[in-house]
Amino acid sequence: MNILLFAPALLLAYLATQGLIGTIIQLAICGGLQVLLALPFLLDSPVNYLKGAFNLGRIFVHKWSVNYRFVPEWLFINPWFHTSLFLVHALLLLAAAKYFWHLLKEYAKLNAMSQKPAVAIQLFLLPLFLSNFIGIVAARSLHYQFYVWYYHQLPYLLWCTSLPEKMPVLKLLILGLIELCWNTYPSTWWSSATLHGCHIVMLVSIFMYMNRILQISDQLKKKSQEKAS
Repeated sequence: MNILLFAPALLLAYLATQGLIGTIIQLAICGGLQVLLALPFLLDSPVNYLKGAFNLGRIFVHKWSVNYRFVPEWLFINPWFHTSLFLVHALLLLAAAKYFWHLLKEYAKLNAMSQKPAVAIQLFLLPLFLSNFIGIVAARSLHYQFYVWYYHQLPYLLWCTSLPEKMPVLKLLILGLIELCWNTYPSTWWSSATLHGCHIVMLVSIFMYMNRILQISDQLKKKSQEKAS
């Protein structure tokens, strides 16, 4: 499931670097491999296999939820709550799409050069990591094993925020609080609320960081056009 959270940014990366035809080829390879691996199960019991593999209606156990112990159980298991989170996930991805596309187009330009600066890979990583992070922020429930989905990306994401560069202790504090929340067992109302708070601070500041990058890029393009004219 975690791999699917990268899919929106990966699709844009394919389009930016491979074009439409190349993207179709890449998706055909990925999809064909998945069908090939699943073929024994699809031939034997296709309905049960697909329902088990993509069980989006699964109800999680409230007491094991790391991120939603601060909401009452009746709300946690409510289908409308799940639908709302799905819509939040989709809206956040739509809001990030223009930033993803800008970064990935710049990456594609640099990647086409014979001598690529080391910074080029950063333009590729941020959309992928943020796409995954958005999925985690909007997840219906996070259980303890899900920490492996993003713990190794947190330092990178925190240093791609608009938080003050001269106050790294603030970034380290957020990192420490997230670690504390995930190591609180069983989860409590304050640990799950704190986790959400840290996630929201990170998410907003990453969007602000990307917006600043886009503005700087637009300013440089205008200056370049003015010089050319």
